[in-house]
Amino acid sequence: MSFRTIEWRDDSVIMIDQTRLPGEEVYNTYTDFKAVAEAIKGMVIRGAPAIGVAAAMGIALGAREIIADTHESFFRQLENVCDVMARTRPTAVNLFWAIERMKRVAGDNRGKSLDQIREILKKEAIRIEQDDLTICRNIGKWGATLIPDGATVLTHCNAGGLATAGYGTALGVIRAAHEAGKKIQVFADETRPWLQGARLTAWELMKEQIPTTLISDNMAGFFMSRGEITCCVVGADRIAANGDTANKIGTYSVAVLAKENNIPFYVAAPVSTLDLSLSDGAKIPIEERHSCEVTHIKGILVAPEGIRVRNPAFDVTPARYISAIITENGIVTGDYRSGLRKVIK
Repeated sequence: MSFRTIEWRDDSVIMIDQTRLPGEEVYNTYTDFKAVAEAIKGMVIRGAPAIGVAAAMGIALGAREIIADTHESFFRQLENVCDVMARTRPTAVNLFWAIERMKRVAGDNRGKSLDQIREILKKEAIRIEQDDLTICRNIGKWGATLIPDGATVLTHCNAGGLATAGYGTALGVIRAAHEAGKKIQVFADETRPWLQGARLTAWELMKEQIPTTLISDNMAGFFMSRGEITCCVVGADRIAANGDTANKIGTYSVAVLAKENNIPFYVAAPVSTLDLSLSDGAKIPIEERHSCEVTHIKGILVAPEGIRVRNPAFDVTPARYISAIITENGIVTGDYRSGLRKVIK
């Protein structure tokens, strides 16, 4: 990869500012946990796995900031740090997975000195980042088996290196197929209102020299109906026990169109994105964001002032539209309730 999404360096967190892409490749440095939380809220970093890594690193920064004479005071303040992180983005379950992992590691080492606990939390955050790279490469290897040579793959939003620690889930599948020598090309939906497909996915794939065509969101059905799309691969922010999947708004529409046109629709996501505590997608919390994301583009008003706006950031694709769920531990098809439990190791 020719860029780093997020890394821990010199006791600070470095993130590529995704709000500045594709025009500028800018890296921001964060030295306190509240700034990391604001970066997650403000979409400087986005994508479920990347949000999880950022939250873990933010907690590690927060632990270093805590001034405490006793373990009781330290853990009380650490709980507050975790609460701040948990309030950033409600839909991405990887956020809460990472927070719980950091809390568990801290609790397991409660008998050690506070400086030792701080160091352990830093190392755990770095381990979460490194684990994510391995996980995404394994997702890519499994998923590449589903991509035929010569395929044209449609993807929605950005589930690439920018949405993870560096390799990607949906784009990890595409990358792995490309690396295996398959002659593939990609259609990238623009993904309104934040244009992650136009700004981020297109930028990533062009860097990798993978042939890519950008289309607006309402063109997908046209190209499917003409036989120009072989399959669809998207990421996920949360997957319920029955296989219902929350992903960036507009994913549901793509899945329905794919079903209508007999095109396989694949979801690529790490096991940490599974939320088997939820029986179905209706129970997944959906984040609604500010109206200006819809009414403005790059600060320019494109709608009548004062118009009422709804801006859900995600939708839920029912499992019946999903051909397979690709994880680092294997591909699940058919009965998702039993299959998803089997890939959790």
